[in-house]
Amino acid sequence: QVQLAESGGGLVQAGDSLRLSCASSGRDFSSYTMGWFRQAPGKEREFVAGISWSGGNTLYADSVKGRFTISRDNAKKTVSLQMNGLKPEDTALYYCGARYGTLVVVTSRWEEYGYWGQGTQVTVSS
Repeated sequence: QVQLAESGGGLVQAGDSLRLSCASSGRDFSSYTMGWFRQAPGKEREFVAGISWSGGNTLYADSVKGRFTISRDNAKKTVSLQMNGLKPEDTALYYCGARYGTLVVVTSRWEEYGYWGQGTQVTVSS
């Protein structure tokens, strides 16, 4: 089992950057595929980016491709999301999720992730 805690959110202006972090306190962090999702008020949870257990495979939503970068540090048990060129439409509560298994593919389906943090708010003003 893994426990997740996101940090790094805040209020920024359009065009600014933020770096979100997700720390795990569980065991075997390197056995989990990790993902970042977001949810704006009145909208469904939306996939942002995912990364395989080794970091060798990544997947991005079209809306963030080229602006966001996901990375992980298995020794520190963290996964990060570097967000550049932020837009007002990026405003949401950002969650990290974990999916157990080193043989699973990186997926954008939130239903496949069994563990979640509490989220960190990102607000981008225009």
